[in-house]
Amino acid sequence: MKEVTATAATVEEAVELALAQLGVPRERANIVVIDEGKKGWFGLFGGRPAVVKAVLKIDPVEETVRFLQQVITQMGAEGANIEVARRGKQVTLHIQGGPVGLLIGKHGQTLNALQFLTQLVANRHADEYVSIAVDVENYRERRKQALVELAHKLAARVVKTGKEVKLEPMPAHERKIIHLALAGNKHVSTYSIGVDPHRSIVVSPAAGKKSSRKEAPL
Repeated sequence: MKEVTATAATVEEAVELALAQLGVPRERANIVVIDEGKKGWFGLFGGRPAVVKAVLKIDPVEETVRFLQQVITQMGAEGANIEVARRGKQVTLHIQGGPVGLLIGKHGQTLNALQFLTQLVANRHADEYVSIAVDVENYRERRKQALVELAHKLAARVVKTGKEVKLEPMPAHERKIIHLALAGNKHVSTYSIGVDPHRSIVVSPAAGKKSSRKEAPL
């Protein structure tokens, strides 16, 4: 039940009745007063009751979880379940169990696609922007550590050879990890080339980076 219409002697009583039927507190519903009602003469004649409609507000996170559960089930991950972690406007959906490799995909491509879709669903129903992250068995943290190690390894190669190195295309949040990992290394610099989804990072010797080739980090 997502909306109900209630009738009572006063608007407030009608609102309380409608909320009781929905089973939610007042902040979880939008109230529309259809008729404020009218008191009859001496409270007996010519009056009419108040009529209100209460529409249940959709919780963007709950809606997103339902969507994601449907998608991963259709993918064949029937044994997977979703845990929700909220931190302000940042929401992380942790997928536990099921075929991990299927849900992550090569270099996290499937996982990134799931995150993109859930972000769209969440903000279609949200009054304010909600940031949604999707993770599978803590893959994001493991991937971050791997990217940081890769960044330092490539930086050492660049310093040793004096030649720049171009990485494979990465999504924006992974490119940011590489940029930040090498931001304090005075011997190398990083910049991005290409257009998403084929945008890549180049690690270059600090003294050899030409200003004409400089691009925004992301």
